[in-house]
Amino acid sequence: MSDSAVVLLSGGLDSATTLALARERGFDCYALSVHYGQRHVAELDAAARVATRAGVVEHRIMRVDLAGIGGSALTDLSLDVPVFNSTSPGNHISAVPITYVPARNTTLLSLALAWVEVLNARDIFIGANAVDYSGYPDCRPEYIAAFERMAAVATRAAVEGHPAKIHAPLIGWSKAQIVREGLRLGVDFAATVSCYQADSAGLACGSCDSCHIRRKGFEVAGVPDPTRYGTSNRPNLL
Repeated sequence: MSDSAVVLLSGGLDSATTLALARERGFDCYALSVHYGQRHVAELDAAARVATRAGVVEHRIMRVDLAGIGGSALTDLSLDVPVFNSTSPGNHISAVPITYVPARNTTLLSLALAWVEVLNARDIFIGANAVDYSGYPDCRPEYIAAFERMAAVATRAAVEGHPAKIHAPLIGWSKAQIVREGLRLGVDFAATVSCYQADSAGLACGSCDSCHIRRKGFEVAGVPDPTRYGTSNRPNLL
């Protein structure tokens, strides 16, 4: 098996840090981004920037029509992205917010699993995080472990003795820890986009759950927030 790895790269803060960690661990990285019907493609533009600056072997953008299924404010434009407030459902670990995309991580990991097998590699990296996340069931350690068990019986490589390994190095980290580690690794966070409803230029709304979590991470880490906000958008400081 090769020392290559497929890294899921959304263009956000977490996946950019995960890519940097994979490179530091000595992997030749193949970055995989997915146009799944999300509200904006600014994050895919960000992923391309991050991949280029990281010097990946290859960056692919694949398409899957999760918007055709809907059920999420991130894929259905008729549903509003909620504004963050201190009592919103996204701030309770037991609640799954409307920004959850059904089966998204399962879909993305399945694509990564297919590519890693074709590359004759076995390592997949995903920036899932279970501490500062917004209540998504597919960002939990038990989900990652379950997918790895499934992958161990799902591919030719696995049944021939080379099962894939799913790495989620940020799974138990706070957002501030991720920010500090990314800075240590030289990640340019100004190139990343985390906002759920960024505009075509990648400018953040400043009011969604993701914007709040990201901004709070920089605040707790004690470093300036390089996020680019729209000129009419003022971060909600609740």
